[in-house]
Amino acid sequence: MALDLSLIEGVRVNRSAAERRAAGFGSRRSVKKTHQAAWLVNAIRLIDLTTLSGDDTAGKVKRLCAKARAPLARRIVEGLGIEDVGLKVGAVCVYPTMVPHAVEALEGSGIPVASVATGFPAGLMPLDLRLKEIEWAVAQGAAEIDIVISRELALKGDWQALYDEVKAMREACGEAHLKAILATGELGTLTNVHAASMVAMQAGADFIKTSTGKEGVNATLPVSLTMVRALRDYGEATGYKIGFKPAGGIKAAKEALAWQVLMKEELGRDWLEPDLFRFGASSMLGDIERQLEHHVTGRYAASHRHAMS
Repeated sequence: MALDLSLIEGVRVNRSAAERRAAGFGSRRSVKKTHQAAWLVNAIRLIDLTTLSGDDTAGKVKRLCAKARAPLARRIVEGLGIEDVGLKVGAVCVYPTMVPHAVEALEGSGIPVASVATGFPAGLMPLDLRLKEIEWAVAQGAAEIDIVISRELALKGDWQALYDEVKAMREACGEAHLKAILATGELGTLTNVHAASMVAMQAGADFIKTSTGKEGVNATLPVSLTMVRALRDYGEATGYKIGFKPAGGIKAAKEALAWQVLMKEELGRDWLEPDLFRFGASSMLGDIERQLEHHVTGRYAASHRHAMS
């Protein structure tokens, strides 16, 4: 859609109110026993299983893809009685050069490959090179592209320039889904987070995402609440549903529960499906698997029994 600044003008986010509301998601309600196990199984479906390290290799990516195909040990699947579910993660997210290896390893699984692009994580590259990186990753088979916005544009309030940039990236993606990473830990205020969210959605983002995972502050519940309220405002104004992806520092199973509660309470059941909600995570899957094994056996396994790759 064309840029409509009326959707952000006059909006001010009260940080203390956002923090107060967000504090209740993990503590005000508790999910126990079988219900907790069900929510944790659902969280697995929502994970973008990610490796974005300097020492990534083809072998490491292929092992991660094997985990994506079978995220729970067979003994846990049988203990939960979910053999017929066909449980798998939402996507596998890698650097562009690792896309061909992931595509090969996931062939026939139905699991999409996501690639970061546009000079991840800082995005401080000329725009034409960032667009070419998107096009290259898509040509290699990436079905989803996680782009990073130019934080400078948001910090200056140059929303037209930010809109034009994301729109160009949307066009470069072609049929691939675009997830716009806002790097919220570097945007200064929650008001900026709300505005950047609205602009990215107007420019064509299929998802808005909190962080690269490389900032000093990554996904937090107050930031996520602000972005989710922007999703709700955008949906009410346009009739379109846009997805949400918290990423960076999400490691524990209990966090997966808190974020799902946030989505359920703020946006409804539709946002507990992988087409509208994803976690950017890797080690969180190991903790979820460990908690589910405890549910089945009554004992906690050593962490090394739930390695990612």
